[in-house]
Order: sequence, then C-alpha cells, then structure tokens
Amino acid sequence: MTKRKTILGLAAGVALSALTAGSAMAQEVTLKLHQFLPAQANVPKLVLDVWADNVEKDSEGRIKVERYAAMALGGTPPELMDQAIDGIADVVWTVNGYTPGRFRTTEVFELPFMVEDARAASCAYNKMFDEHMKDGEFSDLKIVGTWVHGPGLFHTNEPVTKPEDLQGMKIRGGSTSVNKLLERVGATPVGMPVPAVSEGLSKGVIDGTTIPWEVTYSLKVPELVTNHTEFEGPALYNLTFVLAMNKDVYENLSDENKAVIDANSGLEFSVFAGGTQADADGPARQVAVDLGNNIITVSEEEAKVWDAIVNPIYAEWVEEMDALGKDGQALIDQARSLMAECAADMASIDTYGAK
Repeated sequence: MTKRKTILGLAAGVALSALTAGSAMAQEVTLKLHQFLPAQANVPKLVLDVWADNVEKDSEGRIKVERYAAMALGGTPPELMDQAIDGIADVVWTVNGYTPGRFRTTEVFELPFMVEDARAASCAYNKMFDEHMKDGEFSDLKIVGTWVHGPGLFHTNEPVTKPEDLQGMKIRGGSTSVNKLLERVGATPVGMPVPAVSEGLSKGVIDGTTIPWEVTYSLKVPELVTNHTEFEGPALYNLTFVLAMNKDVYENLSDENKAVIDANSGLEFSVFAGGTQADADGPARQVAVDLGNNIITVSEEEAKVWDAIVNPIYAEWVEEMDALGKDGQALIDQARSLMAECAADMASIDTYGAK
C-alpha cells in the first residue's frame, strides 16, 4: 500500500510539473505595451487591443501583452519612442511628431491638403516606410505598424470660417508640420501632446486645437469648445503614427513567436489601424452634433483660399529634405502615386481585424 502511494505520489508530481511547465510555456513572453491615451479612447480600444488580442491568440498564449494606458509606466508622450529604444517599454504607440526632427520622411503625409483617405495614406506610408525609413530613421526599432488618422480639423472657442478668423488665436498643434500650417494662417501655434488638450482648453491656455474628430470624445473637447471647422476634400492636415517594438526584444523571440509578431505587422495591420481610427470620426462628430455645437464645413472651393496660403510649406519641406540628402519632391510624388494605387486596390489590402 505504501509503495502504491509512493508511485501515485510520484505520478501526481510528474503531472503537476508537466502542467506547471506547460503554463510557463504558455506565457513565455510578456510584452509591455505603453501609450498616451486613456484605455477607453478609440485607438487603445479599437486598434491596440485588437492587435494585442490577436497576438495573444495567434501565439496560443505564449505571448502575453500587458497594456499600460495614459503613460502609466511614467514619462511623457514625447519620451515614448526612446522608451521603446531603451527597453523601458517593449512596444509603444506614438506620434512621430512628438519628437521633432527625428522622423522627417514621415512628414510627407503631414503636408497640408495632402491626404484624402486614411486607409490609402496608411498603405502608401507603409510601402514608403519599407523603402525609405526602415533602415534609416527607424533602424533602432522594430516597427509593427505605420498609419495616419482621419482628417485633422479645428476645434475652437470662436467660429473659424476663413483664415483671418485665426488671427491672434492660440491653437494647439501636434507636430512641427502642423505648427508651420498654423503660423501661415495667422494663428499662434502651441506645441502640446494631445493628453494636455483638455486642461489647456479649460484653463484658457489655448483658444482651440487641431485634432481629428475621433479623439475629441475621450478628451471632452465638444464640451469645452462649441465650434468645429472641417474641410471637404483633402484634409487640412494629418499626423503619422507608429506602433514600435524594442528591437532586441523582437530579435530575442523564438522563430515561432517572431512569426506571430510578423503576421500582425506590416501593410494589412497599418491599413486596418488608419481606417479604424478614421471610421471612429463619425460617432465622435455625432457627439458634437447632439450637443448643438456649431459645425462649419469649408467646401473644396473655399479650401483653395486656405491651400494658397499654406502651399509654400511644400517648397520649404522639399528644400529641407534636399539638404538632408533626400529628394523631397520625389517623396511627394511617390506618396501621391502610391495613395492612388492603394485606393484602387483597397479591397485586397484592408483584411486585418479581430480574429
């Protein structure tokens, strides 16, 4: 009887050890994903959580993604890119323009009245990333996705129907490119990461902000200002984003786990991210409508006046890029060509999503 108990005990121990080992293998990698918006905001909820859930599911539990919202790991939004490089976070989502001057090629998609469709632009951006940026400006990182948001617009405490209305107004800009646009139309640009917008508006530090519709809801912008100026046709501006991973963390993954990350990276994911962010504009805009806010729409014909004022930004950017040894005009031409090609082939590209 004692011998049988011993054998049974050994068998149970072996089974427990196997179960414990299996559990360890099931979560052999934990990735810390860090970003600057509240967890309930659209990008974390509709894009980053979908990506993280897919990675966990595709890895059959070998990879766990811990999500840290609203800078929970410390630091400020402009530090996110370096947090990924230095290993403070394993994966970050951030705005390239938060670190001015470092990712200049991405600015081709931030030029005024350049982008009309976020999916096509995100597609073109990803293709140009592979050719021009992967081994250059982003060589210290493993880039998972590259995308742009939907149309950028003005949200102000006083109505803005024409450029002259912005004279003397302090307007938040999210990047150097946007700040140059604001200067051209007579506003005083205030550099400010998006999480600071609510406080800036409520305290009168700024008279308005440039952001797409989708993020206005989580920042309560329609409750803080009552005027919104949107543009028909090409967007006033767009910002570029990346989902970036620490390169050493990626390189040290097993081949099996690398394959999971790769399957959830690149063109299809980028188009999904940009398209999903743009699709969230509609519900957020409806909040402003329901509040009875004043929504001003600048027609394509009226936008030509704005375009004429800000268009010199193109020549300035080309000159700056040429000085860096990059053919700025060729980048503009390629971006436009690729956006047209992507738009025509979108049905075969926009295939990523929840699994």
